[in-house]
Amino acid sequence: MALTPEQQAEIDAQRAETQMTARAVSPGMEKRLYTAHEVLDHGVVRVIDYMGDDNAIVQAARVSYGRGTKTVNSDAGLIRYLMRHWHSTPFEMCEVKFHVKLPVFVARQWIRHRTANVNEYSARYSILDREFYIPEASQLAAQSSQNHQGRGQVLEGAEAARVLDILRDDAMRAYDHYEDMLTPDEDAGKQGLARELARMNLPTNIYTQWYWKVDLHNLFHFLRLRADSHAQYEIRVYAETMCDIVRDWVPAAYSAFEDYRLGGVNLSGKAVELLKRRLAGEEITQETSGMSKGEWREFTEVWG
Repeated sequence: MALTPEQQAEIDAQRAETQMTARAVSPGMEKRLYTAHEVLDHGVVRVIDYMGDDNAIVQAARVSYGRGTKTVNSDAGLIRYLMRHWHSTPFEMCEVKFHVKLPVFVARQWIRHRTANVNEYSARYSILDREFYIPEASQLAAQSSQNHQGRGQVLEGAEAARVLDILRDDAMRAYDHYEDMLTPDEDAGKQGLARELARMNLPTNIYTQWYWKVDLHNLFHFLRLRADSHAQYEIRVYAETMCDIVRDWVPAAYSAFEDYRLGGVNLSGKAVELLKRRLAGEEITQETSGMSKGEWREFTEVWG
């Protein structure tokens, strides 16, 4: 269970509060505010605050004083133009602040996206909860023989059960020791270890939390990489949840992003040359392409 009854009550109370504002609002995002979207076994993604909408992107691109005089269709066309030609500044006019609860090893991948403001739960100040990410059996896989940072064949039967038992037992044992080190006991002569030291014994599948504030341009960059089918499953499910949220927030911008980034393909100069040769009727193999085996494999995955 990702949320306790107390946490859900707090969220419900926040959602019940409404205030008048003169700033632009996104109806789709208003419905998302404070809502907790559960991810993995204990994870959460929710929107805490946001600024801007599709109109803010258009307004910034035109440097207008208001919504402008263009139609909705021309606004969407401008957003598509900006996305198609890799303009960034207009998309930076929109920002969003997420509250994310995630396993530490996922956070270590996530934090590599350094174009955001982050404030993480302090295990020096507070005690971490006994919550660990334990994968579903369908997500347990052997190391891929072709991809050095990916998964291969799914583990089954007794082997999958053995791995799950190890993960649970190790996590619980580590947390038992964490609690034991923290707890003073005068009768036993224990002072209790400082929180900042006791945490070092915890595994990276324990859950942490943070506030993550980012502009739309850099959020799109994050989603392009982490919502990709090649991204690690555990971070990809967070990115996919965030894609659904962004779709409601800035529908025109997300539509362009989905078309040009998530569903698009970037071609190297050599790939463009090969496509032209193919269209001219030339038969091309990896040996005659001038590409490495990896480049050729990626090229043929898209173009056959």
